[in-house]
Amino acid sequence: MNRLTWSQLDEPARSEALLRPVQAVAVRTREAVATLVAQVRAQGDAGLREITARFDGVQLDDIEVSAAEFEAADKAVSAELRTAMEEAAARITRFHEAGMSQGYAVETAPGVQCERVIRPIGRVGLYVPAGSAPLPSTALMLGVPAGLAGCPQVILCTPPRADGTADPAVLVAARLTGVQRVFKLGGAQAIAAMAYGTASVPACDKLFGPGNSFVTEAKQQVAQDGVAAIDMPAGPSEVLVIADAGANPTFVAADLLSQAEHGPDSQVLLLTDDPALLQAVEAEVERQVALLPRQAIARQALSASRLILVGRLQEAFDISNRYAPEHLILALREPRAWLGQVQAAGSVFLGDYTPEALGDYCSGTNHVLPTAGAARAWSGVSVSSFQNTISVQSASAEGIAGIGGCARVLASAEGLDAHERAVAVRMEAVA
Repeated sequence: MNRLTWSQLDEPARSEALLRPVQAVAVRTREAVATLVAQVRAQGDAGLREITARFDGVQLDDIEVSAAEFEAADKAVSAELRTAMEEAAARITRFHEAGMSQGYAVETAPGVQCERVIRPIGRVGLYVPAGSAPLPSTALMLGVPAGLAGCPQVILCTPPRADGTADPAVLVAARLTGVQRVFKLGGAQAIAAMAYGTASVPACDKLFGPGNSFVTEAKQQVAQDGVAAIDMPAGPSEVLVIADAGANPTFVAADLLSQAEHGPDSQVLLLTDDPALLQAVEAEVERQVALLPRQAIARQALSASRLILVGRLQEAFDISNRYAPEHLILALREPRAWLGQVQAAGSVFLGDYTPEALGDYCSGTNHVLPTAGAARAWSGVSVSSFQNTISVQSASAEGIAGIGGCARVLASAEGLDAHERAVAVRMEAVA
């Protein structure tokens, strides 16, 4: 990891210190993704099979997971893992149910009622990455709120394994949340298939799920094309830790490595006002990374990561809000007292005994979060992400007589005579 002292950096150096790895290859990624998306649009299932053979090394006869594959997955998953997924799903459900939006109605003037009604999005597509490791937890994080929202059509895409099957744990997790249709597709091609539809894969109205830079770019391209909405930019994982002198170096290093092992394009940052802690964490990271089975991946991520010494903790929060991390860990003696300083973050973890991994799996919050600074304006997935809100209004004769004059004045000021007339003819009829 690169060690930096914030006060010694000029503004260009500070910007470079907070640069994500994927931002340096954005143009190349954009062009590659555009080619893949175009191939899926032009060739449909045939294009999906060719791309899957090229990138995943798998010849797919059937793109969709069969009933026999679901049955085999049920037998392959241990009772211990199934129980853990059921427990996690229950907590995710409890948290998301508590935050569900409600419709409302209000009389804004005598005879004028305005309402907001909530409807589920009709067709949603969930993406569960595999990459170097399958993520059944993501199937829970997406499937639970989709089910609570009541979406009529929910499909899921996940990359195939070397033998042409989907990961059994992902399939079991999908079924636990009520998802019945799963397709063995990964990468940008899966996003294109769910956006545009093929003979096998239904087109979706909105796409959800994290992924690498290719998946994130594909989501942004189909959204820009207007064919499907997306949940958020949710790309390579990242964590920022703000720690004080009392933080446990072993805990902090473990948190940094838990994100670094996600992938080579992940990024982790430590901000502290204590030089001794910074040195201790640096040594502890080196000790712990040598013990990891995914050491090579973690080391690649660490090469683009930072240990930053700040003059005071308030400065650390200023930097964090500028970076807008996906995950923010406050390894502080009074973490809740500092929570008000957090303006931009996907999810916050308070104190020494709240590792980010709890949020990844089973605390109940959602781990599908905005990355690459998108937390400045985007929020993590919730039930409302799978819903539309529709405004409704009704006016009686009394209502239009009371507020119609207001509408006529505003319409005239904007030079929209037909608008003014639509109100005027009704007011004349009432009069």
